Amino acid sequence: MTPTEATPRPESLSAALAAHDDRLSNCVHCGFCLPACPTYTRLGDEADSPRGRLYLMRAVAEGRLDPGSDAFQRHIDCCLGCRACETVCPSGVEYGFLLERAREVADRARPRRGAPALLLAMIRSGPLFTVWMWGARALRATGLAALAANRLPSWRGLRQVRLGAAMLAASAPWRAPSTVGRHGSAVSATAVAPRGKVAVLFGCIQDQLFRRVNEATVRVLEANGWEVVPVLGQGCCGALHAHAGRLTEAREMARRNVEAFRASGVDFIVANAAGCGAAMKDYSHLMDGEAGQYDSDQVHAFSERVRDVSEILASGGKAPVSGGPLPIRVAYDPPCHLLHGQRVAEPPKTLLRAIPGLELTSVPRGEECCGGAGVYGITHPDLGGQIGGDKVSAVLETGAVVVATGNPGCAMQIGAGLRLRGSDVGVAHPVELLDESYRRGGLYAKR
Repeated sequence: MTPTEATPRPESLSAALAAHDDRLSNCVHCGFCLPACPTYTRLGDEADSPRGRLYLMRAVAEGRLDPGSDAFQRHIDCCLGCRACETVCPSGVEYGFLLERAREVADRARPRRGAPALLLAMIRSGPLFTVWMWGARALRATGLAALAANRLPSWRGLRQVRLGAAMLAASAPWRAPSTVGRHGSAVSATAVAPRGKVAVLFGCIQDQLFRRVNEATVRVLEANGWEVVPVLGQGCCGALHAHAGRLTEAREMARRNVEAFRASGVDFIVANAAGCGAAMKDYSHLMDGEAGQYDSDQVHAFSERVRDVSEILASGGKAPVSGGPLPIRVAYDPPCHLLHGQRVAEPPKTLLRAIPGLELTSVPRGEECCGGAGVYGITHPDLGGQIGGDKVSAVLETGAVVVATGNPGCAMQIGAGLRLRGSDVGVAHPVELLDESYRRGGLYAKR
């Protein structure tokens, strides 16, 4: 293959962004996004703000900037993709949509290499990913991951290895502190009216490293009157690929899930990982411009039925079924793709407040990203570590014994930071805490 054939011409890449000029032109350069952007507040560089990156995108779209240039590549790659700018934007700029298209252009101009590309390829491969995750679970179960995180020196050459080990160790199940009794008094049995049928996305990383969260999700949904229908043929939601600009691969994954869940006949499709839920709710946007390749009505119908598990459990303002007491102090930290991507703020708190004895507090500055952002914490260890370190400090301010967050990447990033800081504060999904409350209350024994 010749270089010309391998790399698309700059003008064709410019046209790919120019096709979204209507969205690019919505930015009025007001600057409201600047204080909300974690990279801008740390670096102070206009090009590392949402407004600056949109300017770079427009420059590429108009042919004034080569998409293979260092400036475009560096500043687009430096973005966390947290979408906090969307929450504060008065003009409704669809920044997340535009970032994914910009990254597709950047990747086509200069294809990614190294660990991120390998990770995306392995997730797509299926068998290789399963073997890799089996090895990861073995390292976690034997304690080798925790040992490496605790004992490896913080030399620059070993920093990413130590961080990866700490993140893997942080994916281990949360256990209630020994000071909290293992059993609560049984609660009185109450009839729960059937509420409908749902299916749960099991995901990739979530299924391999956080399967306990999937299992807890099914138990909790059933305890609240939902019939959980198994769905064969489902797979990775494609979020990581979309965030990396691999939109063709992400669309293939989306198509597979749309077809699998469409045949299930359920009322809702439940996601317990914020990144996955945001990706599936955006499938209609992901398929935008792909006329003739996908049934847009089917894709739209699919996205309309996607709900975060907290939305399902706290739907209609109703609290979940009450379980046994869990007298611990919990700090809630909202994942970016739940708070900013899906605009879901109160349901997770409603879920946690339904647990008797639980003292709920919020992580200060919780609207800011934890620095995980998929694989960002590993690919940008300095900046990601700085942002993550600020998040860990905020968690420690709360005096909580566990921080609750609804996304695997956030759990691993925050958990790793706490571990490397020498803290014994745990990390759990809100559903795990509700599941523990139900166990203590004896709800499962009555079914």
